Amino acid sequence: MPRFTNLVKGLPATVPFVGPEAQERVRNRRFRARVGANESVFGPSPKALMAMQKAAAGAWMYGDPENHDLRNALADRHGVDVENVVVGEGIDGLLGYLVRMLVEPGDRVVTSLGAYPTFNFHVSGFGGALVTVPYRDDHEDIQELVAKAGETGAKLVYLANPDNPMGTFHPADIVAAALERIPDGCLLVLDEAYIDCAPEPGPAINTGDSRVVRMRTFSKVHGMAGARVGYAIGHAELIGAFDKIRNHFGMCRISQAGALASLGDPDHLSDVVARIDRARRRIAAIANENGLSAIPSAANFVAVDCGADGAFARRVLESLIKRDVFVRMPLVAPQDRCIRVSAGTNADLDLFAEVLPHALSDARNPQSTVNRPV
Repeated sequence: MPRFTNLVKGLPATVPFVGPEAQERVRNRRFRARVGANESVFGPSPKALMAMQKAAAGAWMYGDPENHDLRNALADRHGVDVENVVVGEGIDGLLGYLVRMLVEPGDRVVTSLGAYPTFNFHVSGFGGALVTVPYRDDHEDIQELVAKAGETGAKLVYLANPDNPMGTFHPADIVAAALERIPDGCLLVLDEAYIDCAPEPGPAINTGDSRVVRMRTFSKVHGMAGARVGYAIGHAELIGAFDKIRNHFGMCRISQAGALASLGDPDHLSDVVARIDRARRRIAAIANENGLSAIPSAANFVAVDCGADGAFARRVLESLIKRDVFVRMPLVAPQDRCIRVSAGTNADLDLFAEVLPHALSDARNPQSTVNRPV
């Protein structure tokens, strides 16, 4: 056997999310509504599709290792210098690089209990010590996150805004005020994957501030989750350090071309944001029709409060899946009283509206569902 490091030997083999494809293989049939992974069912810009189709003929070539054109376009879009932008394989890839750069075994990292778990896997994978803070009123407790960083001497504080899995949002002034209290030597990792869906932009970007790095993605409103394109904006010295350890050929040239074209189609992005908003309101209405409540969302999904505990919500989820509607749920109490439903097409949400009453009935009468065909 290979000689694994002691760190790897001590880690459990864990999968943060079981993909819908894996579930379909087990079920031996496809989902009729795929509204669980926070993808954009509305798809990429037609301009992005054309650009990717054209770029496919050149797939025999590696992608530009400097991501030159895309980085320059992103710098122009955000009014920063190109030295302040790094492109990577989605936010997940960039989070991995960031943790690798900054976290050594035993270093403390602060995050919310039940927040986006992939970040935690990166921290554990490099030997960091996670310190968690409970949610407050279904929001990440930004004040307590910063306070805990000061108490523990943490190197990183992770905050998703809007939040995943709850969809809640802190206004820009609240984030800016918290940033002023970040301890010396600590970096705020501001994951803004869903910021295009939010009611207002995040705090103004200041690349002279070395206390924060902003993470953005093409996986949500741009509709390119499968292309794996993310980027970070930050202080030039921090961004430059990514070049020391990143996979320089990690970006596919087809994805680079699609992302660049998508940036040039603001009308498509505005249309998608409007469709997401309509879908959020429809999901909330469906919840209300069934005696449930929806957490107000600034993301491309809605957390629906099932009105009981996590066990009940899981029974609802399992029944929805049996009825060919793929959804997910938060992992930690008390947020696990909810199911999480991504913004879908009218057909997706028609099906969700049709089967949710049956799923709730199944959850309330679990014995009656034994061997029931679906």
